[in-house]
Amino acid sequence: MATLPQLTLDFNRQIKLSNDGGELSSDTGEFLFREFDEKVGFSSTLAQFLNLKDNRRYYVHSNENLLRQKIYQIIAGYTEDDAADQLTKDPVFTRIIGTDALASQPSLSRFFRRFDNQSIEQLNQANQELIDKVHQFRESKSLIFDLDSTHSDTYGDQEAAAYNAHYGTVGFHPLVAFDGVTGDFLKAKLRPGNVYTSNGVVEFIQPLIEHYNEKFPETTSFIRGDSGFAVPALYDLCEKESVYYVIRLKSNANLQRIADELLPSSLPSDVTKAECYYEETIYQAKSWAKPRKVIIKSVRLAGELIFSHSFFVTNLVDVFSPKDIVLSYQKRGTMENYIKETKNGFSFDKMNSHSFQVNEVKMMLSLLAYNLTNWLRTLCFPEEQKNMQIDTIRTRIIKVASKLVTSGRSLYFKLSSSFVYQEFFWKVLQRFRS
Repeated sequence: MATLPQLTLDFNRQIKLSNDGGELSSDTGEFLFREFDEKVGFSSTLAQFLNLKDNRRYYVHSNENLLRQKIYQIIAGYTEDDAADQLTKDPVFTRIIGTDALASQPSLSRFFRRFDNQSIEQLNQANQELIDKVHQFRESKSLIFDLDSTHSDTYGDQEAAAYNAHYGTVGFHPLVAFDGVTGDFLKAKLRPGNVYTSNGVVEFIQPLIEHYNEKFPETTSFIRGDSGFAVPALYDLCEKESVYYVIRLKSNANLQRIADELLPSSLPSDVTKAECYYEETIYQAKSWAKPRKVIIKSVRLAGELIFSHSFFVTNLVDVFSPKDIVLSYQKRGTMENYIKETKNGFSFDKMNSHSFQVNEVKMMLSLLAYNLTNWLRTLCFPEEQKNMQIDTIRTRIIKVASKLVTSGRSLYFKLSSSFVYQEFFWKVLQRFRS
């Protein structure tokens, strides 16, 4: 650890700075996450599913503790592995992990290399087990599978990194699924950068659909996806498994002709006013085995003469109007915020290892860190704060200064008396303790 004997500030020579304050921490709010972790069985579930091929005969840090350490570092904003070297004796982190000292950066690197495809799948299984617990607690009646793909930039010679023409850069092209109702991160799959959006989507989503149909048959499932997922195999899967879907279609000459025919034949009485129409038709593309319902949204902007059309294929029944169906699709825009938060707040797209497999492990740990945070805020935050983003959460309840005072068998963490958000901090803690 770097030491600074003492530094005097020029604006006030009486002020001296040094970093020899002793057992202090700036991340006391991590205890709230650890307490909530205990309530939902987060760490214990991960330990139950994780089974690495570990050839170490002697070790100080168990795989379970290494996993917990990395997840809690991500939540606190310390996404770089070498942050552990500065946090090694932090009184909050050591009590959260349950060790005298944190594992070093080399120990974390070796930990990542112990994963294989089977143990990565174990992380997926653990995540699903935890989502199921929360799903039951919420008594959710519906589930929206929001499908999307995103991009993770890479630098240097990294396995499976490739140029993606849509994003115009080199990297990976992960496939992701969120619950559009709760924001839970359901699943992620790291893919080479040059694969198409829908590549492997049926194999990706089918286990999720089958799981919920079997375990929660009373839950109504619904899939939303943009035109990159407009593939007949996905429609067939949804229809076979009784899952509703709305998926945007790419425009073509036939769809444009149908849309134009459905428009009013008369010219607009006032071109300065915008117009919008919602229609439905039965349509069968050449690649489809049967006709399907297609919703058409036609919009003419104020001052324009030409309508632009959007097309959506769906199996939603007639009880939903064409407008309702389009509006339900447009709500998938919230998923962009979920993806943005996982990237900016949890470094979901930080792919800094040469190994493709190690990068997928790191991606999964970001997913788990995001979910623990999302469950804490959606289940325990006051209603007006349930949409709070991770950067604000860190400011309000994680980045809290405290001093450790030991007395007998008790450890007293004395929080700063001038902590601005202390009312919110204690309110959150009391909500899940009760």
